[in-house]
Amino acid sequence: MYLMFIFLWGIMKTLTQIIDHIGASNVAQLCGITSRAVYKWRASNTLPRTDYTGETQYAEKLANALNNKITADDIKRLANPANP
Repeated sequence: MYLMFIFLWGIMKTLTQIIDHIGASNVAQLCGITSRAVYKWRASNTLPRTDYTGETQYAEKLANALNNKITADDIKRLANPANP
């Protein structure tokens, strides 16, 4: 399990890579949003502000889809719009 975490974390360093791994339509279905919204996340490589203010839980849903191999906090860190 530890090696799988290293493998996933090593190759998934952007939100775009996470979305590509899960699949945009799957992400949309998991998060209860449109595929268009997911493609906006992918294009900007960021989660929406609402995930950082606690209004939504998209990072947690993505982490669950990856069997928590990457934590929601890690996803929020790498997909933070405040990071250059």
